[in-house]
Order: sequence, then structure tokens, then C-alpha cells
Amino acid sequence: MKRSAQSVPATKIKTTVEDPALVERRRAQLTQAAIACFSEHGYHSTTIRDVAERADVSIGLIYQYVGDKEDLLFMALQAVLDGYMRQIPPALEGITGPLHRFCVAVQAYSRVNGDSVDATVLAYRETKSLRKERRSAIMRKELETNELMAACVRDCIDAGLFEDIDVDLFVYQIVMFCHAWALKAWHFAPKMDVDTYVERGLRLMLRGVLTKAGAKWMRKLEASGVAPAAPEGGKKNAGHRRL
Repeated sequence: MKRSAQSVPATKIKTTVEDPALVERRRAQLTQAAIACFSEHGYHSTTIRDVAERADVSIGLIYQYVGDKEDLLFMALQAVLDGYMRQIPPALEGITGPLHRFCVAVQAYSRVNGDSVDATVLAYRETKSLRKERRSAIMRKELETNELMAACVRDCIDAGLFEDIDVDLFVYQIVMFCHAWALKAWHFAPKMDVDTYVERGLRLMLRGVLTKAGAKWMRKLEASGVAPAAPEGGKKNAGHRRL
């Protein structure tokens, strides 16, 4: 029986270039050009030639770094999710208070969306255009990002600062709120910056989540300039009093 050629994993993007640093730089360049083209013309209407012209490179050069247009879309969607993983953990370094960490994590998440509005909108619009294996890879990355937020929420619950809430449901409320900055940028951006958006949003979302101790600590954080004001009349403390 003739041996078949080994198949390439669906999540692997082929390249003919051996220098990893050069591949990273070129793919970042092509990703930004692809995001711009897909956002302007739509994924299906955009051609490799369009991306080449936007990136100011030849079509032949593009095919040294990707195999086809779907590779460009896959890289574009990964870029947003990778941005969360690059920016949220460093933002939390040196911060020990659970409420402070939670607020900073939400702010960092929203800032990624603020810096990549087109890519965030593209993810909502075109993830379905990826083959099944790649959609699954994107979903796995999303869950990894969500876990960063979930850990902050669980720490607030354990410290008695949040009620014993449904963590998964609350995390997705936060995620959707952060995405809404990009999805509705036409409405919010003319009125406020992303940090003001986070501040006002957290005041609303935390109203039914904070315990009495949590509301007290949030007021302290606001007084120090690192968090939005807590709603008055927080609920009964459900546990410890660790900030």
C-alpha cells in the first residue's frame, strides 16, 4: 500500500522562510493589512492582491509566509486573543488585592479591544468563515483568556468581596461588556475614552455583586484613584475581609 503524505495540522500556517524572527515580523505586517482589508471590503470580497497592495509587498512574498487567504483571517483573529494574553498578566503584576486585580483585568481587556477595534469586530463577523478545526482553536484561546478573568472573580468571592455568583456567567457578562467597546465604538468613542467606559460599566455591573465588605473596599480603591466608585449600600459580607 502506498504511503500517503503526512497531513499538515489545520492550525499550522505553512511558510517557506526559515528565520523565525523574520516570519513573526512579516506575519504581523500582513495581519494588520489583512485586518484593514477584511474590515473595509469583507473577508469574502478581499483578495490576496488587496492585502499585498495594503501591505506594500508583492503577492509572491505573501505566499512565502501563508498558504492562502484563510491563513490571514486565522492570524487576524488570533492576534486579538493573543493581545489579551500579552497585556492582562503583565498589568496584574505586583497587584495583590482581589478587587484591584479584577478592575485592572477588565481595564486591560477593554484596552486591547480599544487598540484593535477592527479586529474585534472582524472576529464576531468572520469566525464562522474558518474551517471547523480553526474555529475550535479560536474557541480554546477564548476560554484561556476567560480563565484570566475567572481567576480574578473567584479570588473576589473567596475574599468575601463578591457574592457567591455564577462565575462563568458573570465572566461572559464582563467579556461582552469589554467587546461592546469595539462593537459599538461608533456610539461610545465620541463620548468617552475606554477607561471612562470601564469605570462607568463597572459601577453598573458590580451593583448586584459586591458584598458589604466589597463595597467598602471599592470605595477605598476609588479614593486612591485605581477603581470606580462602589454602589452605596453593599450587601451583607459573606466572608473574609482581604482586599
